[in-house]
Amino acid sequence: MLNKTLLPQSVARQLQTMIQSGELKDGEKIPSQRELSLKFGISRPSLREALLTLETLGLVKTEPGRGTFVTKGGSPQARETGNWRYADSYSVFDVFQTRVMLEGEIARLSAGRLTHYQFDLMEQATAAMEESWARHDLIANVEADLEFHGIIVSACSNVMLRDLYEAVRDKLTETQRQPIPRTDPERMKASVGEHRTIVAALRAGDSEAAGAAMQAHIRNTAQCAGLAP
Repeated sequence: MLNKTLLPQSVARQLQTMIQSGELKDGEKIPSQRELSLKFGISRPSLREALLTLETLGLVKTEPGRGTFVTKGGSPQARETGNWRYADSYSVFDVFQTRVMLEGEIARLSAGRLTHYQFDLMEQATAAMEESWARHDLIANVEADLEFHGIIVSACSNVMLRDLYEAVRDKLTETQRQPIPRTDPERMKASVGEHRTIVAALRAGDSEAAGAAMQAHIRNTAQCAGLAP
């Protein structure tokens, strides 16, 4: 049993392993929330958060009145889910558009401020993103992507922009998960290359190139969700 203090992300990882190992098969209805809460020793809200993460990644799909079913990340059904949990407040287009503006400026203001250690961490995160995609570990792929972007934010010279990023981080994070079911291997290769382009601009202390590279990266990611912010 998992320790009760583990975050929903840890539960999502366990469920992803169960899906990928075949313990939970494609099309199969997963156990009830009550059963899973007991199995993992966590609260229902934490379990629901884990299931929402898996649904955004295209690994499960919840059907009202029927339950939650395994869809696998690569199935046509998964690619059509398009789950967006914040639809009642902001459209996914609005959030991507905000990311272009916010993270583009953050990258611009972070140029020349990152340490050698931070660059090493960013390169490790990019490599982890690439490797986890190759082994179909979608959760690790997104975690590495989040780490990469978070390091840049931490170096931003404008404290208010850092605070704004943190205030909407849950929405921004969701746009890093949401396109995953529609992302083909070639696009992921391009995304990894874009990370390296961003790093190169930041290393050179070229603020304008860093901002432009970040904006292009986010716009290209949005295209996977069928958007053009």
